[in-house]
Parts: sequence; structure tokens; C-alpha cells
Amino acid sequence: MNLDFEKQGGLIPAIIQDNTTGKVLMLGFMNQEAFNKTQEIGKVTFYSRTRQCLWTKGETSGNFLNVVSIKEDCDSDTLLIKVNPVGPVCHTGADTCFGETNQMTGLDFIKYLQDFIDKRYAEMPEGSYTTSLFKKGVNRMAQKVGEEAVETVIEATNGTEEGFVYEASDLIYHLIVLLTSKGMRIETLGEELKKRHK
Repeated sequence: MNLDFEKQGGLIPAIIQDNTTGKVLMLGFMNQEAFNKTQEIGKVTFYSRTRQCLWTKGETSGNFLNVVSIKEDCDSDTLLIKVNPVGPVCHTGADTCFGETNQMTGLDFIKYLQDFIDKRYAEMPEGSYTTSLFKKGVNRMAQKVGEEAVETVIEATNGTEEGFVYEASDLIYHLIVLLTSKGMRIETLGEELKKRHK
């Protein structure tokens, strides 16, 4: 990145966004040193205009902002930093500095689960059920989707609401595993459904 720190007197604004929920958490300022430290330690570090020193968010509270990605804007004078926050972000104890609640919804969790399964596929850690499915191959993964689909149908027609939700959740999980093995994501299905929706 070739950031323009000089345009605004050595500081650039950094918009902090929750990587999972998409909620804007806060706005801070960075100088070159704060930006370098953020990249080095993987935790958002700002330049405090009042104290005139660097401060890593969470260094006293433990509520760190763990960096997922950093992007510059089209003018190279503003940053968008996506993070996984640890605890509330605002010094008042609020989730965000704008007084908004920042909680993962069920749909947010589906994306989180997809990212988690992608990571499992890339790393294949021993002892993981997801890893074991990948290692058994596409035929077994497809078979599991079929089994879970049948169990979902049985619960829908002759079971309980709780059982139906449980089996449908198993179906979605195994479908995401199968999609991942085929180089796709759950969003791939969303794109297909979007195309069909007129």
C-alpha cells in the first residue's frame, strides 16, 4: 500500500468494521508508525491525538481488535480495517462507538461457518469431524447430504419442530462441506437463487 499520510497532516482515518456482522465499530486515526505496528502485531493500533502517542486498542481492557484485512480507499488516504473484536469496542462499554448493538445473527453465523469449514479444508487438522468428511471423499460427503435430507423430511412430516430444526441444521452443515469440496461456497447458491428471482 502506498498510503498518503501527508494529505491530512500525517494522519489517516481508519474505519473499523466487524468482519462477521459488517457493523461499523469505530473510527480512529493512524500515522505511519501506528499502521506499521497494526500490520506487525495483527491488532489495531491507533495514534491518539489527545495523548500524542500510539495505543493498541485493548491494551488495558483486553478488548482487542484482531485484524482480518486492511484495505485502502481510492485516494489512498483512508483505511477500512475488518476485525474480529474481543468484547465491546467503546470505552463506555457499548458494542460500538455509535451506540449500536453488534451481535452475530443466524445468517452471519452461516457465513462464519462457511469460513470455518474453508479453513478446515485448507488445514485438515487431525481429530476434526469435518476433516474426516473431506478425507472420505465426495461420494461419502454426498451420501451424508442425502442421509440428512431424508432425516429432515422424516422430522418435517412425522417429527417434532425441535427435531426438524436439528436435522435441517445437519443438512445445511453437510451441504456446506460438500460445496467446499467442490470449490464452492454457500454464497454460490445465493447467487444462483438471486439469478432466478425476478
